[in-house]
Amino acid sequence: MPEHETRCGTADDVDAVTGAVLTASRLLVAVSARSLAAVEERVTLPQFRMLVVLSTRGATKLVALADQLHVAPSTAMRMVDRLIAAGLADRQTNPGNRRETMLRLTAEGHRIVADVTARRRAEITAIVERLGPPQRIALVEALNAFNEAGGEPLTPALDDSEPHPLGWAADAGTGRDH
Repeated sequence: MPEHETRCGTADDVDAVTGAVLTASRLLVAVSARSLAAVEERVTLPQFRMLVVLSTRGATKLVALADQLHVAPSTAMRMVDRLIAAGLADRQTNPGNRRETMLRLTAEGHRIVADVTARRRAEITAIVERLGPPQRIALVEALNAFNEAGGEPLTPALDDSEPHPLGWAADAGTGRDH
């Protein structure tokens, strides 16, 4: 059996594909961690996820935010309190219902999301640039198929008027992020 076939398996080898995806996910987690390095004293990865959700959704109620992040409302409240203390988020009374409080990013919170996203994009770009054109085409096709199989919408283009920093996009029917 040729070396390539031994290392990668055959095209029908689910274990080989799973191994390759796990390795790629490890690389992407490392890229994510490095992109947060400049702000890690201020923001943890879970807090950054919250900032991204607030960035893409705008002002949001705590219960909706907790639901989006798949955490208990009490956990979301502790995270929000830390982000507010750091000057990255704030609370406002909902003008449509004065009994509700809405959470939103501050200008500094938006800057953190933009900076981390730009670092992440730059590092991924540097990796992709090391691939030849045929490899890039194959990677796009493979990742698009993988994302589609997993139910993940495509990330908008860099010049899209409403980019979603980590690829989370609002569902047109519900206004909810994936």
